[in-house]
Amino acid sequence: MQRFGVILGLWLFACISTCSQAQLPSFGSLGSSGSLTSASAHHTQAKLELSADTVKPGDTIWAGIDMKMDPGWHTYWKNSGEAGMPTKITWQLPPGITAGDIQWPLPEKLPPVEVTTYGYEKETMLLVPLTIASNLPPGQLDLKANVSWLECKDVCIPANQDVEATLTIGTETKTSADVVAIDSWKQKVPQSNNPTEWKNTAWWEKPADNDTRPLIIDQNYLGIITRFVIFANADFYPDASDEFEVQPTTEKLTATSSEFKLRLTVKKYSGDWPKEISGVVVTESINNRFGVVVNFPISGQPPINGVAAASPTSAATSFASAGMGSGTGGTPALPLMLFYAFIGGLILNIMPCVLPVIALKILGFVGEARSEPRRVRNLGFLYGLGVLASFLVLAGIVIGVEAAGHRAGWGMQFGNPIFVVCLTILVTLVSLNLFGVFEIAPGGAVMDAAGKLASRHGAPGAFFNGVLATALATPCTAPVLATALGFAFSQNRPAIITLIFLFVGLGLAAPYVLLSCNPALLKFLPKPGLWMQRFKVAMGFPMLATVVWLFNVASDDYGARVFWLGVFLVVLALAAWIYGEFIQRGRHGKGIALALILLLLGGGYAYALEGQLHWRDMTADTSPSSPEASGDINWQAWSPDAVAQARAAGKPVLVDFTARWCVTCNAIIKPALENSAIAAKLKNIGAVTLLADYTRTPQAMTDEIAKYGSAGVPLVLVYPKKPGATGHRFAPTLPVAIALPLQ
Repeated sequence: MQRFGVILGLWLFACISTCSQAQLPSFGSLGSSGSLTSASAHHTQAKLELSADTVKPGDTIWAGIDMKMDPGWHTYWKNSGEAGMPTKITWQLPPGITAGDIQWPLPEKLPPVEVTTYGYEKETMLLVPLTIASNLPPGQLDLKANVSWLECKDVCIPANQDVEATLTIGTETKTSADVVAIDSWKQKVPQSNNPTEWKNTAWWEKPADNDTRPLIIDQNYLGIITRFVIFANADFYPDASDEFEVQPTTEKLTATSSEFKLRLTVKKYSGDWPKEISGVVVTESINNRFGVVVNFPISGQPPINGVAAASPTSAATSFASAGMGSGTGGTPALPLMLFYAFIGGLILNIMPCVLPVIALKILGFVGEARSEPRRVRNLGFLYGLGVLASFLVLAGIVIGVEAAGHRAGWGMQFGNPIFVVCLTILVTLVSLNLFGVFEIAPGGAVMDAAGKLASRHGAPGAFFNGVLATALATPCTAPVLATALGFAFSQNRPAIITLIFLFVGLGLAAPYVLLSCNPALLKFLPKPGLWMQRFKVAMGFPMLATVVWLFNVASDDYGARVFWLGVFLVVLALAAWIYGEFIQRGRHGKGIALALILLLLGGGYAYALEGQLHWRDMTADTSPSSPEASGDINWQAWSPDAVAQARAAGKPVLVDFTARWCVTCNAIIKPALENSAIAAKLKNIGAVTLLADYTRTPQAMTDEIAKYGSAGVPLVLVYPKKPGATGHRFAPTLPVAIALPLQ
């Protein structure tokens, strides 16, 4: 075969080259079997890593062969292409431990184009599931393997290395320090094909020309827009076969936002023309490549509604750039995400988090309804400016977090105890102001006449309300907002992140800006009067409820010490009352009042916050708390291993990503999941229910959430009973949650 000749030629060339170059270091002595025993001459270093240090009998863990290549060197995939050889692992395992098949991360096409190969540069990790027998006794076991590979640069050199690791059999499973690296490489393994998401068709374009024949493959993405598939650079990496070869050169025919067609050339070596081809379809998801394991049954003619021929250049013009252009007949990815961002921001106005601020805006509109139209319009713009400025700050934080090598998440600031304490103090002050304890504007008089209420809603107040609305909106995730934010957080381009956040801010600010720009609409509001003062005081109670909620969030970080935050809030309230009563509204003793305020605030801060609460001490324990028993559902703590073990046992899995600070999670998602009908169905089908506590925003959960195109909580994932099936996002509501797709 031509491929065998190429491999043989490269092998002979490698041997001649290595023997003729005296300056190369020695490859080490040969063992009794003739294999290379010294690792010092390798241009690739192999290491065995395990996902757990200690396991229970019956567990399944992951072994990773981490291979680091010197600059310019590469190794090969399971189908090496027109040259090369795949890496092999020969295990020497103790009785009771069984190794599964190698899970290969997605490779690259390697040059030169004349002899295209599939392989890895810099680093890869080959993953192997290890099954532990249920009858293994406690103790330590040595796991060994010999890894052999072909490493190439200007020459190709065969090499091998013995690797080993120690595993302890115990009474509980304890993950290792390598589990993070192993989990990250697991994300790079091509996914199993899900027929509900992908439709694959293939047909012969025309009769054979001697031993070659053109083949058209067509793939449609049927899933909902939670995975941002970009087909502009779609490709196909075939599995190896002894009877035929799918040549690496592919010709792109069409590429839209949900479909692509490729023309491949199949070369036959023996037997009949294949009835199907298998391999990996390689596409892009925003800035990430991902692969899907596929099998294309081949028909003799195109489908009835399919057209094989298309302009070869059409794909080149389909996308101006990844994530920004539009496909032929497809919807532009970025404009669609901007639309989602705007609608999501609009919906935030009616989410529970922002309702207290809406009350403030209603008062503002009523108070300004009879003012000069220009003033009303300017105050509306200032409110919008406060919202947009706040979202620009949030975008800057996200960009900074991503630049530091971490993954950002919506609402991640609520995982920071310092932010929660500061916001609790701020909202407490807003509540006291609504109750009339003090005025926000120094020197403001008590408003015993409703006509003077407008003086409270000047430029600083309008801007502040915009900032406060944004701060309270961040723990809520409105419908479609998660999709847009998932798009933004997966970008490496600050401009797109900033643009998405600005459109969320525009949606949040739009209703109030539009009302201020249309004074005629304000005439339908009731006339100012004494009712406004009473309504303002009444709205202090929802704001006070927000304080209680934030106090509850803080208790997750400080435990019993949160009592001292309550003490400080009481001292703060007393200082605010003295300020309003004796400085703003009083005529005498202002100096004594100011000194007393400073003494209360300084002493309260030093003793309660610093001395007792230790509010700036970030706890090192960021592990999720154990799930609490809730209703009839037996929640267990989420982990990637817990999902893998449940699916390996053939059980359906439901995962609820939630947080104590997420209002939507606790007010909508939790009641929808924990009703008796859902609990009964989960019990009947033997589903495993996992609770992922995102309260402290652990990085592992942030990464998992991002995999499903989301940026924060709530997120509900369901995994069907079939082990190879892909997990799906699920949006539970009380009427439809009974239709869980878990079978």
